[in-house]
Amino acid sequence: MLRILIKILANFTGIYLAARLFPAIRLADLQTALWAGMILGVVNLFIRPLLLLVMLPFNLITMGLLTFVMNTWMIMLTDSMLEGLKIPGFWLTLIVSLIISIINLILQNLLKRPRTSSLKG
Repeated sequence: MLRILIKILANFTGIYLAARLFPAIRLADLQTALWAGMILGVVNLFIRPLLLLVMLPFNLITMGLLTFVMNTWMIMLTDSMLEGLKIPGFWLTLIVSLIISIINLILQNLLKRPRTSSLKG
């Protein structure tokens, strides 16, 4: 449950930050960014695994670079579902995807629990 909340927070933060950085991205309000984060989380939970499975041979050929394109498609799908969010163009959406990925990585590392060793010496 905590992982899902971290991903939603990363999605929300990434979309909001990208909207502040790039004037071409139109975001109606903070609530729309929160909805976008939640919708993107649901899309990534259900649609992305199926797409990764179907596109696996192409992903292997491109050595994983197709994953960035698939993340971009998920954001474009989220964009099409919300009235208050408009991200024009593939390349800007790809940048938003990279921003979300970086924020997700940072949040996961900050909230990572320290592992305790089961071996006592």
